[in-house]
Amino acid sequence: MEAEWLNNDYVVMSLRLLFAASLAGLVGLEREQKHRNAGFRTHLLVGVGSALVMLLALFGFQPYMEENPELVTFDPSRLASYVISGIGFLGAGTIIVQGASVRGLTTAASIWVVAGIGLAAGSGMYFAALLTTGIVIISLRYLSKVDRFFKKPSQFEVIYLQANRKENKLSQVIYSLEVLDVEINKINMEEVTGDETALLAYKIEIERKKEVHQAHVYEAIQECDGIHELRIEKA
Repeated sequence: MEAEWLNNDYVVMSLRLLFAASLAGLVGLEREQKHRNAGFRTHLLVGVGSALVMLLALFGFQPYMEENPELVTFDPSRLASYVISGIGFLGAGTIIVQGASVRGLTTAASIWVVAGIGLAAGSGMYFAALLTTGIVIISLRYLSKVDRFFKKPSQFEVIYLQANRKENKLSQVIYSLEVLDVEINKINMEEVTGDETALLAYKIEIERKKEVHQAHVYEAIQECDGIHELRIEKA
């Protein structure tokens, strides 16, 4: 008698939705800690939505199929395949292309995997969903160091600069860095107040290969229009 309530469809659906939300949320928290565009809420919603679609495929059409057994042949995997193919548009929205630099590919991949985790949870494959979540979190948090091991030695630095709002275009600075094969990891911008000249302050996190000297980076940015102040520090 104690286990009968576990066989109730509503209980099963609730547990699977909550399980999907928990696992997808864990992946999202890792992305949130690294300040990615798609963070906790995005991953959680993708996981829950995927689980809901899988539940719809498994439970949503049962009454109609029972009433019309001779008319209906149903394949639950069809709805799942649409989730996997359709989630690509959301992943594409996290990818940022700036000239030769591409950011967001890892987050796009994590969103795609979270959709699969939601489908697995929705279909009752708890072990597969849990194991996949563990693999994803380990790869996101720790395997980035493996990537750096295979790359050429590089320096992580932060460029602080102030530029005239009217004269300077950020695209000039980005282009100058990309010509030197300097990878841009993050850009922050804020307005400098209390000055007669309208200035913008930029904080640009970069990854510079050791064969590219810091002096070359400094000279390249100084040649851009409207630069008022510039300094480069270690990250």
